[in-house]
Amino acid sequence: MTAAETADAAAISATSLLRFATAGSVDDGKSTLVGRLLHDSKSVLSDQLAAVELASRNRGQETPDLALLTDGLRAEREQGITIDVAYRYFATARRRFILADTPGHVQYTRNMVTGASTAELAIILVDARNGVVEQTRRHAAVAALLRVPQVVLAVNKMDLVDYAEPVFAEIAAEFTRYAGTLGIPEVTAIPISALAGDNVVSPSATMDWYGGPTVLEHLETVPVAHDPSVEPTRFPVQYVIRPQSAEHPDYRGYAGQLASGVLRVGDRVTVAPSGRTSVVERIDLLGQSVDLAWAPQSVTVTLTDDLDISRGDLIAPTASAAPGSQDLTATVCHLHDRPLTPGARVLLKHTTRTVKAIVKEIPSRLTLDDLSQHPDPGQLAANDIGRVVVRTAEPLALDDYAVSRTTGSFLLIDPADGATLTAGMAGEAFTDAAGADLPAGADSSDGWDF
Repeated sequence: MTAAETADAAAISATSLLRFATAGSVDDGKSTLVGRLLHDSKSVLSDQLAAVELASRNRGQETPDLALLTDGLRAEREQGITIDVAYRYFATARRRFILADTPGHVQYTRNMVTGASTAELAIILVDARNGVVEQTRRHAAVAALLRVPQVVLAVNKMDLVDYAEPVFAEIAAEFTRYAGTLGIPEVTAIPISALAGDNVVSPSATMDWYGGPTVLEHLETVPVAHDPSVEPTRFPVQYVIRPQSAEHPDYRGYAGQLASGVLRVGDRVTVAPSGRTSVVERIDLLGQSVDLAWAPQSVTVTLTDDLDISRGDLIAPTASAAPGSQDLTATVCHLHDRPLTPGARVLLKHTTRTVKAIVKEIPSRLTLDDLSQHPDPGQLAANDIGRVVVRTAEPLALDDYAVSRTTGSFLLIDPADGATLTAGMAGEAFTDAAGADLPAGADSSDGWDF
């Protein structure tokens, strides 16, 4: 590696931000864990804590119910469960965090898909008294499906099993075996009591048999940083900037956020879907010209040629440009209460581009409990995960989801009311327990209406 490349890598790795999600069955203590994490790391404002203490006293509780720090909806407080995804932002001296507290009830599995779609780490909780249950396996499967790089198993409520090491060891072993069948490479298991604070921020004095990190220590030190230079460079155009000023009479800049990879001045690039090529002339970042930019920076790019480029076009290096295609086979999670059926006319949103599309087939539906496949289900209902074959009206430059979580994902939208119907992952995003890919369906090259 040259000195310039070494400097580039150092600059790219300078930021330290971890996005993580929590998941688990109902009453496993997710919200309490998040509340304890925020409280003990001094990330709660005094007025927020005062409001929680008052609400707890009104309920007849002597100690603050830390779950109220994240369960903000009235229905959540009344029912004592998490319904919506609650996002929290906090920081320590070592790292910044974006946390998504996702629901545990099977009815809201689709909400976990939303919260974990951008997560770099997932904390899956289990109740030490119940061990690995059906919903635990379901959440592990969703984490594997979304290719969350790091998985933590938090065995909660250890205080209710007398902090017994054999109980923890048995649960950790069972979950690790199941995670292995999903293709999750490594699981970090941590015994905790969110209510008492054991091993959340501070080490537990009652579990001296455990020598690993606390939850916060692991979050602060887990190596989730990746090198954008190894990813394919993708720059979806969000907006075309034409200032029309005397100072810059010919300025034509393409603004957007780098979805992946590194873009450099002098790179020869191809614009999708037109296929026209040019060379990167300038990159502007926060009002300053720079020699390179990396994901997920937001920049403005100018090219040496005056090309017809607009919102929805995708700029990528010519040597690694994604081929455009109108035929798409993908794994999807259906989010809407209205079922998805073959023949449905939808809008497909990929990065900044939205095109018309038709759902041609639904070859299979996945049963997350045992990873079995149900062929030709006829439709996908809310929370269902399955395979779909889609034909788009215009070519799209999609990568496989296994290559890029950003440019390999898409949404299906109802053209009538704009409702989000389905979240999709292009290519073979998931494999079953035997390692075999889900069926891709029949040949999708004939019989399209477009």
